[in-house]
Amino acid sequence: MFATSGRRRLVALTVGAASALLTGGIATTGPAVAAAGCSVGYTVTAQWSGGFVAGLQLTNLGDPLSGWVLTWSFAGDQRVLSGWNATFTQNGNQVTATNASWNGGLGTGAGTSIGFQGSWGSANPVPAAFTLNGVSCTGSVTTTSGRTTTTVPTTTTTRPTTTTTVPTTTVTTTTRPTTTTSGGSGVQIRGGDVSSLKKNEDRGAVYYDAQGNRGDALAILRAHGVNWARLKVWVNPADGYNNKTRVLEMAKRIKGQGMGLLVDFHYSDYWADPGRQEKPAAWRGYTFAQLRDAVYTHTRDVLGALRSQGTTADMVQIGNEINPGMLLPDGSSDNWSNLAQLLTAGSRAAKEVDSSTRVVLHLANITDTAGLRWWYDSAVSHGVPFDVIGLSHYVYWHGSLSSLQSEANDLASRYGKPVVVVETAYGFTLSGKDSLGNIFDSSLAQAGGYSASPEGQAQLVRDVLAVMARVPGGRGLGVFYWEPAWTAVAGGGWDPTDPNSGNAWENQALFDYSNRPLPAMSALGAG
Repeated sequence: MFATSGRRRLVALTVGAASALLTGGIATTGPAVAAAGCSVGYTVTAQWSGGFVAGLQLTNLGDPLSGWVLTWSFAGDQRVLSGWNATFTQNGNQVTATNASWNGGLGTGAGTSIGFQGSWGSANPVPAAFTLNGVSCTGSVTTTSGRTTTTVPTTTTTRPTTTTTVPTTTVTTTTRPTTTTSGGSGVQIRGGDVSSLKKNEDRGAVYYDAQGNRGDALAILRAHGVNWARLKVWVNPADGYNNKTRVLEMAKRIKGQGMGLLVDFHYSDYWADPGRQEKPAAWRGYTFAQLRDAVYTHTRDVLGALRSQGTTADMVQIGNEINPGMLLPDGSSDNWSNLAQLLTAGSRAAKEVDSSTRVVLHLANITDTAGLRWWYDSAVSHGVPFDVIGLSHYVYWHGSLSSLQSEANDLASRYGKPVVVVETAYGFTLSGKDSLGNIFDSSLAQAGGYSASPEGQAQLVRDVLAVMARVPGGRGLGVFYWEPAWTAVAGGGWDPTDPNSGNAWENQALFDYSNRPLPAMSALGAG
């Protein structure tokens, strides 16, 4: 998994439990004993059997650390992805991550793992005690070949493994990112992902304007200046939402408001993100050729139906947060020949339905400059046709606004294509409204650097819009806010397979707990 060179060697610590929650390990290489001044690598590999872990934090690691990298691999895809660099500083027994984040769900399948690799600049022993997600872990860490095992309690929960549930290393900054401004000054797209709106409405959700008049959430968003909407597409979801029929229904409403339409194909029956790219059940027995044809047919079918009813998609995502690829393991980014064929099939279908529809390739992990360049370079070298670069940026997971600015500028210049943030959000409160704990909590507010308040949420929206407005050459298209209307209502939960699941997102919506617009809605529309 990890490269070694010179005097660096790897020491593996496996964090395990009676439930086999965390398993794995890496054999060490190199000299058996660290000489004075040697850089000793230290790796923690963890495998989750289910759920996800929020607020991933390592503390009490001892000596000052440098050059730490987070890596992860997926079930069925053993490639390790680098994507997390941090500077650690010593503060007593507390080791603090600075400008560190990790995007991507942990996934739930066997073989899904994460790892941390770093080095100590002295011959001091590798610490045998540390804290993982608030759980004290102890054990003897060997400096010879092999591995050790220590027991910790289960730390998973039952929240979704989507991009909204990406683990993060807590950043201890309490200051607002440095790119705050008063507004976005004229980006083209001021959008919102309203994929959960119809299900929410069918379960009894109601929405009001600022004066307390009940109304259509889409109309309220439009009245505040929101001019685009995004809809995800699943193939055959268990709850019957976000499928072709529902997307057609919602598209009529969106176009009826005079809004642009971005269609987001997940090519799954369930959430697709960096930690989970599962095939739809109906496609699991397909050969690769059949899988490629299914991508083409499904994409053309949905987009063709949209055009036939007079609601042609203006933009289309071929996959959602596809850093590791899509339809794994066949479409892994370890096998770019396969992945390129799948992406090209979807792109070709979109252009055949309407040549003016812009094709978006959407990635997360915006702090990994080398990884982003490698991915888009590979797409270009394999001839994948696309028009727009799509990024996810949640400030509490994906780094500062200055990082977003740097990456957006670099990508727009390097590939000569416009960039759009297709997902962002922030909490307006730390309190919840249903029984399921919310994803956005005090640790994420601390990591994000904005207050967990209506004003903090609005400022974050202004700042992300401002970043996109500053992309050179007018290539910053704009921003989509993720799920502004996903308020808490019984039956409107995240899991399509569980009608009793709750909503872990209501404190990041753009409607408050009285179902009225928050200031961030106006900030989004004024971009």
